[in-house]
Amino acid sequence: MSELNIKNAIEAILFASGSSVSVSRMAQALEISEKETKKQADMLMEEYTSANRGITIIRLDDSYQMVSAEEYAPQIRTVMDLRRNTPLSQAAMEVLAVVAYNQPVTKAFVEQVRGVDCSGVIGSLTAKDLIEEKGRLELPGRPLVYGTTENFLRCFGISDLSELPEIPATDKESGENTDGDDAQLSVFSSENEAEAETHAPQDAMIAASVGEIIEEATKPEESED
Repeated sequence: MSELNIKNAIEAILFASGSSVSVSRMAQALEISEKETKKQADMLMEEYTSANRGITIIRLDDSYQMVSAEEYAPQIRTVMDLRRNTPLSQAAMEVLAVVAYNQPVTKAFVEQVRGVDCSGVIGSLTAKDLIEEKGRLELPGRPLVYGTTENFLRCFGISDLSELPEIPATDKESGENTDGDDAQLSVFSSENEAEAETHAPQDAMIAASVGEIIEEATKPEESED
């Protein structure tokens, strides 16, 4: 199969699917390697971006999806009579921030950071398909761990978690921003749940900062009426 035919086939698959399709599934259907499939999908995505059309292709981790261009959302909403999504609460934004920057995390970890019960918020974010269960820790009680979803990437307008904005680290004692190797975001270790207490002060500040970023990325547009 020629490169042109491969790209055309990928285009047809994405159009017909209506949702994201993984590289592995497309490679299997095209009977070519995943490396070649990704190469051709990236080329097709670049062609759509350069053409500046109403349809574009986005990458979500190891999957691709054909979507309408973001700038035409108001017109699409008018034609389809779509209701705007209810904006996330401050609590939801903070929980989402903690999960996004520390995943995989347990409910206990999130509650340690925020200092309050988060059962309802976690349930709401799960229902909105922004976070999901990612398995269980090999610890007493085998607690569930949570992480962000493909839909989170789509809503936030990024291809993978490496594109999340960096959060300035803050010295835990002085409260001032720091530079260097110690200025790193905390990452929850699944091997030691007790680390949640150590990281909690910094993660609380991360949640407050990232809440503003996520609110901007997820809030609905204001009506012009």
